[in-house]
Amino acid sequence: MKRRALLFTALGGASALVVGWAVLPARSRLGAARLLQGKGGVSLNGWIKIASDGSVIMAMPRSEMGQGVHTALPMLAAEELDVPLGSVRIEQAGADAIYGNVAMLVAGLPFHPHEAQSEDGFGRVKASRWLVGKVARELGINATGGSSSVADAWDVVRLAAATARACLLGAASLQWKLPVDELSVSAGVISHPSGRTAGYGELARFAVATPPGKVRLKEHKEFKLIGRSVPRVDVPSKVDGSAIFGLDVRLPGMRYAVVRLCPMLGGSPGRIDAAAALAQPGVERIVMLPAYAGSTAGFAVVAATTWQAQQGALGVDVDWQQRPRGALESRQIEASLEAAVRLGDGHVFHERGNVAGAEAEGRQIEAWYRAPYLAHATLEPMNCTAQVRDGSVEIWVPTQVPEAARSIAARVARVPVERVTVNVTLLGGGFGRRLEVDYVAQAVRVALDCGGAPVQLMWPRQEDQSHDFYRPMQVARLRAAVDMDGQIQSLRIQSAGDAVSPRWFERAMPALASPIDMPDKTTAEGLFDLPYRIAHQKMEHTATRMGVPVGFWRSVGHSHNAFFSESFIDELAVEAKQDPIAFRRSLLQHAPRHLAVLNLAAEKSGWGSRLAPGRVQGVALHESFGTIVAQVVEVSMLSGRPQVHRVTCAVDCGTVINPDTVAQQMEGSVVFALTAALDGRVDIVGGVVQQTNFPSYPLVQMVQAPLVETWLVPSERPPAGVGEPGVPPFAPALANALFSLVGKRLRSLPLVV
Repeated sequence: MKRRALLFTALGGASALVVGWAVLPARSRLGAARLLQGKGGVSLNGWIKIASDGSVIMAMPRSEMGQGVHTALPMLAAEELDVPLGSVRIEQAGADAIYGNVAMLVAGLPFHPHEAQSEDGFGRVKASRWLVGKVARELGINATGGSSSVADAWDVVRLAAATARACLLGAASLQWKLPVDELSVSAGVISHPSGRTAGYGELARFAVATPPGKVRLKEHKEFKLIGRSVPRVDVPSKVDGSAIFGLDVRLPGMRYAVVRLCPMLGGSPGRIDAAAALAQPGVERIVMLPAYAGSTAGFAVVAATTWQAQQGALGVDVDWQQRPRGALESRQIEASLEAAVRLGDGHVFHERGNVAGAEAEGRQIEAWYRAPYLAHATLEPMNCTAQVRDGSVEIWVPTQVPEAARSIAARVARVPVERVTVNVTLLGGGFGRRLEVDYVAQAVRVALDCGGAPVQLMWPRQEDQSHDFYRPMQVARLRAAVDMDGQIQSLRIQSAGDAVSPRWFERAMPALASPIDMPDKTTAEGLFDLPYRIAHQKMEHTATRMGVPVGFWRSVGHSHNAFFSESFIDELAVEAKQDPIAFRRSLLQHAPRHLAVLNLAAEKSGWGSRLAPGRVQGVALHESFGTIVAQVVEVSMLSGRPQVHRVTCAVDCGTVINPDTVAQQMEGSVVFALTAALDGRVDIVGGVVQQTNFPSYPLVQMVQAPLVETWLVPSERPPAGVGEPGVPPFAPALANALFSLVGKRLRSLPLVV
C-alpha cells in the first residue's frame, strides 16, 4: 500500500485487525482501545464499527468547518463496504493519536540542514523526511488543515472499510460453510446464489474473530458512489439550528467569560482597577491571563451571562504597558522587508542554470510586489468551554488540532495528558486560525479559578480581529531577462517575510520546535515550484521575525506568492506582445496537466470572445496542495470600484469524491479571495491593529458575489486538496484583468484602482 495506508497488526490473541496500530507509541494506542471497546457497535478495526441494525459507525478524525469532510470520508467507507451512504454514521475521534495525519504538516515543514535540495518534476523541494517521521512516531498528530483530509483518508479509510468487508464476508463463509468467492454484497447484505442472506449486523460479532483473508480495494471503474454528487450530511442540522458549534455548548451550572487583551501586540496589563467591573450585575471574578501560546497578555471577566461578562470587561480600568522592545509599526516592517530583499542573502530554495549570465546578456524587466498582513475573520469568534475538577479536564472546542488542544490543556492544568478529554464541535470557520490553541489555554486557566464549574470563554469580535495570528506581510522582487524576441531567458525571485511554521511549532507543539529556525517551505511555496519552462531560474527567500504574531492563513504562502508570480507572468506576456494564455501555453508544453487545466479554463470562459461593453477578462494558473487551478475573471468598473461578474474555475484535483463539494469549495474560495483582494489589510500603528471589526475589515456581501463556474478535469490520480487551491489564482487573475481595463499595473494588495 502507499505511504498513507497505515499498517495492520493483530490485536492481542484475537484476529481482529486494527488499522494504524503498529506505527504508534504505546501511550497513543489507548485512543484506539477506547474506540474498540466503546459501546454502540462491534468494532472490526480502529475505524469501522458495525451496529446491530447493520449500520456503520465510522471514526471521524477531522473537524468539519464547512468543507464537507463529514460527507466525503463516509463516502469512502460506504463505497468499499457496499452500503448506502445514509447508513454510515460518524463518531468524532477527538484527540486519539491513532488517527493522526502528517500530510497536513508536510507543506510547512522546515528542511533538515543536511538534506540536499533535490528536484522533482518542476524543481520542487522535497519535504524533510526526518521531521515527518518524528511527528508520526512521537505525536501522531490529528489535525485538519493543509487541504489534506481526503488525501490522507483516501488509502487508509478505504483500506479499513475493505478490511471490515472482507472480515464480514469471511464470517459468512465460515458460518455457512460456503466459499467466500461465491458470496456477494449489496446494500450491506451478504448473499449466496442458494438464497442464503445475512445483514452486516447479524455477522459483525462473528467477523471480529475472522481473519480478513484477501483484501482488495475497488478500481475506479467499479465505483458506484465515489464521483457522484450527493447532498452533504451536515446541511440539514445547520438549516434547522440543531448543529452544535463551539458557542452552542450548554452545560449545567455553566459560567461565561470574556477576554480583554492588551491593545498593543506583545504588551501586558499594568495597574488594574476592577472595582467598578466587579460591582456590575452578574460579574463574579477577574482572572489574569499570561501570554499563552503566543497570545498577548490580558485578563478575563467571569459572569453569569456572556453579555454581563463583556460589560464587565469593558468596565475594568487598566494601564496597558507597551512591549519592552517597543511598538510594532507595519510601515516600518514593510521597509525592513524591502531592505532584506535588497540585501539578497536569503535561503535559495531553487536554482537552475546560470541566472547571472542570462541577466548579463539580456534586457532585464523588474517589478516589486507587496502583500499586507491579513486576519482570518472567522464568523464564529474564538471560544472554548472548559471544566476542571477531580484532577481531570474536559473541553468542548471548535479546533483544527484536538491533539495540540489536549496537550496545552494538560500543561495549563498541570495534569497528565491522559486526564484531558477533548470534545470537538463544529467550527464556524477555521482558515488556519483554529490551528492555534491560545484560547484553549485561556479557557482552562479561567476554569481552574471557577471551583469545578464549566466555563465558556469567548473572544469579542474586536479582540478576535486585534489579536489574530496574521498572514505575514510579504515583499518580493521579480526580475526576468528577455532576448531580442521577447523570450524569457531567466527568472530571479527574491522575497522576504516572516516564517510561519517555526512560530506555529513553538506555540502548538513546543516539543518539536527547533532553537534554530530552518528554512520554512510555506514562505516560498508558489515561487520555487513554478511550472513554467524557463532555462535559468533562482528563487530565494529571507525569513524574518518582525514580532507580529503570524500563522497559517488559507492557502498559506501560495495566497500571496501566486499574486506575485502570476501577475509578473502577465507582465512578461505584455512585454512579449502575446496573449496571456498563448504566452503561458508556450511555457507549458512540458507540463500536460497544467496545460489541460489552462485550456479548459480558456474554453469554458470563452476567452477571446466578445464580452459585454466595459468588461474584460484576466487569467491566472497556480498549483497548490497537489491541485492545479486556472481561473478566468470577468470584471468591470462600477462607481470607481472593480465589479467581478463571473469567475471560471478549471480544476485538476485528482479523483473527485463529491463534485458538488468541489464546486462549493471553489465558490467559497473565490468569495474569500475577493474579500482579501479588494479590502483585506491589517495596519499596525503604535503596536495597535487598526482594523478591529467588519466596518474596517469588510467581507464581500452577497450582492457583490460573482457567478462562479467550476469545471473538473477527469482524473484517476489520488485525490488532492480542494479547500485552499481556489484562493491563490484569484487575486492575480483580477489584477491582470484590471490592467487590461484601466491600463495600470497593480502590484500591491489590496487592489486599489
